[in-house]
Amino acid sequence: MASSPARRGAEQDAMTLVVFQKLLAILLAIGLGYVAGRARWLGDDQPVVARVLGNIAFTVFVPALLFRTTARLDLGTLPWRTVSAFFVPALAVLFASYAWSRGERERHGPSAAAVRAISTSFGNSVQLGIPFAAALFGEAGLGIHIALVSLHALVLLSVATTLAELDIAHAHAAHAGARSVAHTLGLTLRNTVLHPVILPVLAGLAWNFTGLGLHSVADEVLVMLSDAVVPVCLVLIGVTLAAYGVRGRVRAAIGVTAVKLLVLPALVLVVAHWVFGLAGTPLAVVVMLGAMPVGSNALILAQRYRTLEAEATAAIVLSTFAFAATATLWLGVLAWLAR
Repeated sequence: MASSPARRGAEQDAMTLVVFQKLLAILLAIGLGYVAGRARWLGDDQPVVARVLGNIAFTVFVPALLFRTTARLDLGTLPWRTVSAFFVPALAVLFASYAWSRGERERHGPSAAAVRAISTSFGNSVQLGIPFAAALFGEAGLGIHIALVSLHALVLLSVATTLAELDIAHAHAAHAGARSVAHTLGLTLRNTVLHPVILPVLAGLAWNFTGLGLHSVADEVLVMLSDAVVPVCLVLIGVTLAAYGVRGRVRAAIGVTAVKLLVLPALVLVVAHWVFGLAGTPLAVVVMLGAMPVGSNALILAQRYRTLEAEATAAIVLSTFAFAATATLWLGVLAWLAR
């Protein structure tokens, strides 16, 4: 039975309130990190503090989250058509942004293009995306969203990390002079596999294939570490904002924000609807996942490779503010398409 206009209006108001509260909570957590940085509560050398926080998140908390996710992932139940409808355009944006940003290597180091690429393609799919999907699409939509989230970091972070390590290996080989192709490939493979993103993914998949499951104690430890990812990353954004500021990076951050909030969801809409034939709730879920603001993992990657930290921070904050307007835009487009 179709819902009445009054009921739809009440549901829309409830969704707006939930999203507003979540946005406010995110911004307040970032603000707390900024105050801690400005007040030097965590130390006097703010860039070092930000780097230490980023390293802790990248080498302890994020690997725990990735390992637990892949170890528990049920590949047989994933909606692969919907998954493809999101990740094909998301990876297209990632690679296009990477190719467009290759010139940044001269000014910001060999991994700058990969960091820019993850900023334009990786969204805040958990702390904002999950309550957004639950409030707007209900249990059915949330199930689709969770299936996509289970692969979100695994796919996009793994690809961006591989690109960064390839560029670093190429730069080192060029700087060191002529080396054998086998040596360069071996170094790249080693640094890519023995990496805080790739290694836990491979280990989690290997454990998944054994069918042994996770012991309750081990799972409890992984849950505790995984739960720290969101608060640490939000505080890290604020501390990094205090340490580096955004001067000189606002224009670049606006460009990243425009690609993330406008170009990516538009491409997802076209590919998902007219190539993969999605409609209704599955289409709305993948489009709104693409429309999420820049996720905090972009800053973690920037901290890891010590490049574009200020730009990643500015893009996260700016896109989070702008999401209130662009989300309304995409919901309107989806409503028009559904008529």
